[in-house]
Amino acid sequence: MRTDIDPRNLIGRKAFDRNGTKIGTIDEVYLDDATGIPEWAAIRTGFFSRDAFVPLEPSELVDGTLRVPFDRALVKEAPDFGVGRHLSPEQELQLYHHYGLDVAAPPPPPDRDFGNLAGQGSEDT
Repeated sequence: MRTDIDPRNLIGRKAFDRNGTKIGTIDEVYLDDATGIPEWAAIRTGFFSRDAFVPLEPSELVDGTLRVPFDRALVKEAPDFGVGRHLSPEQELQLYHHYGLDVAAPPPPPDRDFGNLAGQGSEDT
């Protein structure tokens, strides 16, 4: 999705799945903690329904509506973390896995033997 879109302009827009079926209306937009870029949208899936989080990165804003590249059923089955609260990194990871999206693994911890090639320990002869 374009990153130059003001997230406040997304609130109140309709969201549709990849087949053009209406999912609901965007209630809130969540920004990435590090970059401030819109990352998630909370979509109200019905009058008495809960909000479902969808990732904004593979989604598109088309003709004033959010087009989500997932089926409506998958969106409605997303983990429910409630709205109005911060999403933890663990919750975001659960959501990415739910949608089958790859996320970069955290970098491995530094090796204490940094600089030594694997299999080339100190030579005791």
